[in-house]
Amino acid sequence: MNQTKYIFVTGGVTSSLGKGIIAASLAKLLQARGYRTTIQKFDPYINVDPGTLNPYEHGECYVTDDGAETDLDLGHYERFLNVPTSQANNVTTGRVYLSVIEKERRGEFLGKTVQVVPHITNEIKERMQLLGKTGDFDIVITEIGGTVGDIESLPYIESVRQLVWDLGENNAIVIHLTLVPYLAAAGELKTKPTQHSVKTLMESGIKADILVCRTEHELSEELRHKLALFCNVKREAVIQSIDAKTIYDVPNLMLEEGLDKVALKKLDLPEKATPNLDNWNEFLRKLKNPKHTVNIGLVGKYVELQDSYKSILEAFIHAGAANETKVNVISVHSEYVDAASVAEKLRGLDGIVVAPGFGERGIEGKIETVRYARERKIPFFGICLGMQMAVIEYSRNVLGYAEANSTEMNQETPHPVINLMEEQKDVTHKGGTMRLGAWKCSIKEGSLAHKIYGKTEILERHRHRYEFNSAYLSELENAGLKASGINPDTGLVEIVEIENHPFFIGVQYHPEYKSTVANPHPLFVNFVAAAVKNKK
Repeated sequence: MNQTKYIFVTGGVTSSLGKGIIAASLAKLLQARGYRTTIQKFDPYINVDPGTLNPYEHGECYVTDDGAETDLDLGHYERFLNVPTSQANNVTTGRVYLSVIEKERRGEFLGKTVQVVPHITNEIKERMQLLGKTGDFDIVITEIGGTVGDIESLPYIESVRQLVWDLGENNAIVIHLTLVPYLAAAGELKTKPTQHSVKTLMESGIKADILVCRTEHELSEELRHKLALFCNVKREAVIQSIDAKTIYDVPNLMLEEGLDKVALKKLDLPEKATPNLDNWNEFLRKLKNPKHTVNIGLVGKYVELQDSYKSILEAFIHAGAANETKVNVISVHSEYVDAASVAEKLRGLDGIVVAPGFGERGIEGKIETVRYARERKIPFFGICLGMQMAVIEYSRNVLGYAEANSTEMNQETPHPVINLMEEQKDVTHKGGTMRLGAWKCSIKEGSLAHKIYGKTEILERHRHRYEFNSAYLSELENAGLKASGINPDTGLVEIVEIENHPFFIGVQYHPEYKSTVANPHPLFVNFVAAAVKNKK
């Protein structure tokens, strides 16, 4: 078996330069050349996973099939590569220290003084090679979170330095992502921040093999030469990454710049075939030449920050392209929706999504939104909490249980149509206590869900604590809210829908996590189609 090759992606100057997109784009190109490629993310914060982070802090929490709560960059990896990720693809400082401290308590270090070097760095190195040692991948790309020079990323940088040394010539390379800012007053691009950043990396004993320069303006030949000279890289290893209209353009831009070729050359690997990006480019063609436009309202409580609903926004891009439709997602803050303002807030929408979320804030607005969509026959799609809101709305306004609620919002409700599962009632630790990861769902034949999926057995990813209370199932079904998807093992309701409505469906899981460029999610595709039809 050939030795797995490693590519490390570090960032300098500032965070949010798009390391995840560059890593995903490079992986896409290597994959398209015929290499088995995966990506992993190492995050320097002390949370054991992002599950306990507020979306305002860190964007959404992405969930994998095996139930890992991970960084949203893993979403990009899956959307680009169409290969599932797992717990092994995302590691935080918290997880590393937790593991080392547990080993120390068990006496595994035989009385040695436990230190950052070698104990923490060895743990990091081990985890960096986990996926590589499975034999499933030719190339493993590792994205190091944070910015070079930060105190918190030092152990990772040191681990990378050691690994590059351990693995030997041509087996590991470092790509450094940096910023070449444009100073409007001087009217020119400046290379100094990049020089400083590369120097900081050198101080840690790492020489960058490839520089990827984020910029708003084209880099001149002269500037590229200057960067190569002062940052000690070959001229062809200075890669320009200019702002793109869509992240899905980036693989093509990196192909033009030759990023994949330079990386393969440095890893002493053959180029193999020219990357086959036919399907990718067909998707881009549809994305850029829409025949229709629809306005979809996204009703949620974290709408100010785009990254809070990253996977949903991306799923709409995939579904829009599949329908050759431009989807304008219009954010509606649920806190400001009530019976008096609902018609004005939701005016002009061709479809309405009620988004996932936790806690009480903004839920009455979500319930009003559901009522509006149901009564006005506007295509409606409820995700996770959105599905629960649909159940509450139906219980209140159709069954007549005015005080129906979820026990998450009101412990004392006389009609807890959404309730905690028995095994959740004694949970005090918030980390990892939800129903997480891929769960089975059996779909009833002849239902809207069956028509959408075209099958009766599906696997979808969950992230929630509260469930549909089955005690109210027959009452709600008799009144016209059908449970069309049920978990075969627990009997819990996964999908609800209403007949005689252009499109009304609520799902307890998060379909957006599974939508990729190659496989747009059928729920989103059908919802967008319904919105197009509704508009006409």
